[in-house]
Amino acid sequence: MRIKGGLNAKKKHNRVLKLAKGYRGARSKQYRIAKQSVMRALTEAYKGRKERKRQFRQLWIARINAAARLNGLSYSKLMFGLKSAGIEMNRKMLSEVAIADPEGFKALCDSAKAKL
Repeated sequence: MRIKGGLNAKKKHNRVLKLAKGYRGARSKQYRIAKQSVMRALTEAYKGRKERKRQFRQLWIARINAAARLNGLSYSKLMFGLKSAGIEMNRKMLSEVAIADPEGFKALCDSAKAKL
């Protein structure tokens, strides 16, 4: 007696349909349509994770630039000055310092200015 692949197919279908839970209409009921929707959703989710990193970097740069201009520097001059001064600080931390500790950021700007 041969063994048919029905159980494996059912498992595969259920796995996809579980991922499609909450989708509207046939997208959550019919395997073929659900499979397409899930594939698209997963590729978009992957793209979104990459996009989120870009957006956060943009936000940090905008914040640093605004704070730097309050201290009489442009973003690029500040970053060049910090690099010349040997201050290794990532953009996320710089933006946090700019928001939470303006005095500390002013000190960083002054050390950057000195190296320009």
